[in-house]
Amino acid sequence: MMGQMEDPYKILGVARTASNDDLRAAYRKLAKKHHPDLNPGNKAAEERFKQVSTAHELLSDPEKRARFDRGEIDAAGAEKASPRGYRHYAEASAGERYAPGGAGGTENFEDLFANIFEQRGGGRAGPARGRNERYALEAEFLDAVNGATKRLNLPDGQVLDVKIPPGSQTGDVLRLRGRGQQGRAGGPAGDALIEIHVGSHRLFRRDGRNIYIDLPISLHEAVLGAQLHVPTPRGPVSMKLKPHVDTGTELRLRERGVPAGAGIPAGDLYVKLRVVVGPADEQFESFLKGWTQEGFNPRAAQEEGGT
Repeated sequence: MMGQMEDPYKILGVARTASNDDLRAAYRKLAKKHHPDLNPGNKAAEERFKQVSTAHELLSDPEKRARFDRGEIDAAGAEKASPRGYRHYAEASAGERYAPGGAGGTENFEDLFANIFEQRGGGRAGPARGRNERYALEAEFLDAVNGATKRLNLPDGQVLDVKIPPGSQTGDVLRLRGRGQQGRAGGPAGDALIEIHVGSHRLFRRDGRNIYIDLPISLHEAVLGAQLHVPTPRGPVSMKLKPHVDTGTELRLRERGVPAGAGIPAGDLYVKLRVVVGPADEQFESFLKGWTQEGFNPRAAQEEGGT
């Protein structure tokens, strides 16, 4: 099992001093690489995806990470056996061996054997927290950017209303506390861990908090300028286009990209212009035949460079 074989830091490929951002970036990269949907029928990739998810779950929880670093839990999040086992008591001084509490402790004989059996039985002697359940939720591009509430139907017939925070990305994991498996013997329920998978968009592309879009413009608009309506993730905005722009010109609309947290500005929207000649126009073609742009060669730089 992973908890017995591999260190979660090694699984994610990060140092023990890694920040939360480092952990998140490493997880997203590996989760995307090994996700079962992208590796159908590949059992090795499926197992690695589970390992990566478990490692990220442990290290992204500050309390669990601290306990793992102190050696109190293993890589699977399970309690490690107490060092006060048989050898501890057998190596105590003659007057202390197998005495109540052993070696000056306060445990009695029944406590000692109860602890041993509980460790061997996975904690069955008392209350235990339920296991976490993992789910995947498909989110549309704009829902992930702007935030939304989506309904998730579980295999057992339950329905969860999941709130997707603004700015969510593929690989983000939402935690719904107490919506996992029921605990044992009165223990608390586990959590539902929901991994977000964001779909693509026909117009927008995303890089971090910035959004990119290609915007077609007519030759008339490129030459004379125009007032344009530009699509953004939160609705169209007006943008003034100056005269004489070329295909490939990139304009920036500040804070029209992905929203961020309180006190942090949203990303920007980058608009790349693409000049479209349009349908055949006899009047325009006739004009071009009788007109030349003296002294202008759009390929001059390439010809000088010998390419």
